[in-house]
Amino acid sequence: MLGLYAQRFPVAELNHTWHQMPRAQGMEQLLEKAPAGYPFTAKLTRSLTDDVDPKTWHAQAATFRQGMAPLMEKKQLLAILAQFPNAFERTSANRKHLASLFDELAGMPLAVEFRHESWANDRVFAELERRQVTLVTMDAPAMPGLFPTLDVVTNPNLVYVRFHGRNARGWRSERSEQQFDYDYSDAELSEWVEKRIGPMIGKAKRSVLFFNNHVRAQAPRNAESLTRLMRRHGLA
Repeated sequence: MLGLYAQRFPVAELNHTWHQMPRAQGMEQLLEKAPAGYPFTAKLTRSLTDDVDPKTWHAQAATFRQGMAPLMEKKQLLAILAQFPNAFERTSANRKHLASLFDELAGMPLAVEFRHESWANDRVFAELERRQVTLVTMDAPAMPGLFPTLDVVTNPNLVYVRFHGRNARGWRSERSEQQFDYDYSDAELSEWVEKRIGPMIGKAKRSVLFFNNHVRAQAPRNAESLTRLMRRHGLA
C-alpha cells in the first residue's frame, strides 16, 4: 500500500503513531517498504497531547523519541505533529505543559496544531518562531471557539497545512465519520492556491499539505485536484 501511495504523493503523514507509541523496529520496517529517501511526518502519541498523565508523560516522550529514531537517523522525518484537541485551551497549566513538551522533544522537527481559538495569539506565534516550531495552518469550518485559518509562518524550514473539510454539522458531532466527511470543490481549492498557498510557501524551504477528509476517500481525490491547480500556478 505504501509503495502505491508513494507513486502518487510525495510525502506521507503517519496517523498510527497517535493511537499507539511507535517502536523503532516498526519504523525500520516502514523504511524498508518506502522508496529511498521518502519523507514522512508523524503524529505525536495521544498520551502526550490528549490523555496526559503528569506522572508518566516525560518517560513516554523519551520512549516516543526512541521509537522515531530510525526516521531521524535517515533524515526522512520532516515533522512531528503535536495535534491538540479542542479542550486544550491556553491556560497557565497548558502553556507550561506545551513548553515542557517542546523541551523534551528538542532536536526533533516539530509542528503544532491547535484546535482552540485561545492559542491564536501573537505571543504564541513569537514563541513558536523562537523555537522554530511550525504552526500548522488548518482549513476547517468557521465556528465559534475553533482555531481560525491563518497563514502565519513560524518556521523558515517548513510550512504545514491540513485540510479537515468544512462540515460544521459533522464537526459539532465530534464523531470522526461525520466530522471529516467533506468534499472540496475546485473553487474552494483554487481560492487556497491563489490567496494562501502561494504566499506561504515562499516563506519556507519546504511545504507539506495533507487532506484529512478521509471518510469517503475524498482526501486523495482532493489532493490530486490541489496538485493540479498548484501546477497551473507554477507552485508544484
